[in-house]
Amino acid sequence: MGKIIELKNIKKEYKTNKEKIEVLKGINYTFEKGKLYAIKGHSGSGKTTLVQILGLMTNATTGEYLIYNKNTNKLTDKEASFYRMKYIGFVFQDYNLNPYLKAFENVTLPMLINKEIPASERKNHAYELLELVDLFERKEHFPKELSGGEQQRIAIARSLANNPDIIIADEPTGNLDKKNEKIIFSLLKTLSQNDKCVIVVSHSDEITSYADVNLLLEDGLLKEVKKC
Repeated sequence: MGKIIELKNIKKEYKTNKEKIEVLKGINYTFEKGKLYAIKGHSGSGKTTLVQILGLMTNATTGEYLIYNKNTNKLTDKEASFYRMKYIGFVFQDYNLNPYLKAFENVTLPMLINKEIPASERKNHAYELLELVDLFERKEHFPKELSGGEQQRIAIARSLANNPDIIIADEPTGNLDKKNEKIIFSLLKTLSQNDKCVIVVSHSDEITSYADVNLLLEDGLLKEVKKC
């Protein structure tokens, strides 16, 4: 285990013609590899904004977001894209698979911008990741031929394509039944145990039993919540 993400007094505000809306009000927190973090909070609490900052899709208004002690607020757009490719894998509620590509082809997509993975190795690497999520036998299937749970496991395999140290899962089980929810949370837990920093935003109470750390985003601040 070791520190990978550090948030220092992260604030985010939006300005309209009439007012200033402060969404995040000074978050200080450190995330480590080898742990699964569950973030909960009511609708409008700022979870999406926090995910966008963690995913380098937007910058904080003030404060510092460090990955391996590098202040990402100072990255150029090109550097931010490189950091996303190298360090961060995303899992979304809606899977976001390309309907015209087979399962293994969807997994290879993030590799196309990674010069460290030769084109000749992409397919085999995708096969290895499909084995990891127990879907190798579905490698030639298109998304429409897969269940929702299978599509999300393909999406998780895709998030691992460039071997990132951080996995950000935003409501990854929002479209799934309870059985598949358990499968997805268990898989994310396994990834954390394999030295990934896994951050899961979820409304589901089920995630609390899988998390090493439960967090609540409330009143613009992030705080730990003890398990009952």
